[in-house]
Amino acid sequence: MRLYTIIIICLSITNNVSSLQLRYSRRFLLSFPIFAGVIPEVSEAAQPNGLPLTTATSGLKWADAKVGSGLPVSTGATTSIDYSMASTAGRFPQIYTTKDKGAPYRWTLGDGTTIAGIEKAIIGDKTEDIPPMLPGGIRRVIIPSNLGYEGANNSKCGKVGPIPPKDEDSGAYQRWVQFYCNPRIPYQPDLVFDIKLYGKRSL
Repeated sequence: MRLYTIIIICLSITNNVSSLQLRYSRRFLLSFPIFAGVIPEVSEAAQPNGLPLTTATSGLKWADAKVGSGLPVSTGATTSIDYSMASTAGRFPQIYTTKDKGAPYRWTLGDGTTIAGIEKAIIGDKTEDIPPMLPGGIRRVIIPSNLGYEGANNSKCGKVGPIPPKDEDSGAYQRWVQFYCNPRIPYQPDLVFDIKLYGKRSL
């Protein structure tokens, strides 16, 4: 009888310990800096916030908060956007925004200086039923790693934008480097962008 009781107690303790390990092991590991950058926490950044997101075959997710007007931009055109950048990982998902900075992000569409996910979101893709953005429009996109910075990490890390300015007091550049220009991280979390497209502007 005593042996049976001891076995039951041991099994109970083992089950409780296993349950605690499953529940707290991730939190425990994240408390150590060496793991904090390697095991990202899923953030609230990727929530649709009431916008019905559409998933394209490439993995890009998109939703229009506001549809613009006029003609869409095309490859070779000077393009200006305001954007808010966030990550789907980390305890502080917000990375950077150009809003109220007075300096939109500008580039020549298709020149290779901007991640593919943003260009696909702006130009659109008929094969994936993604309509082009129109000037004045605002679109939320969740960009998978293969359309983000991942492809540029081998040879162009820090050369393909958009990249937060290094002199930003908020530490935006450091947060960007931690997730998207960091060889110690085996994979890159998805990006979340809110993009506002402007009409023709000169560089």
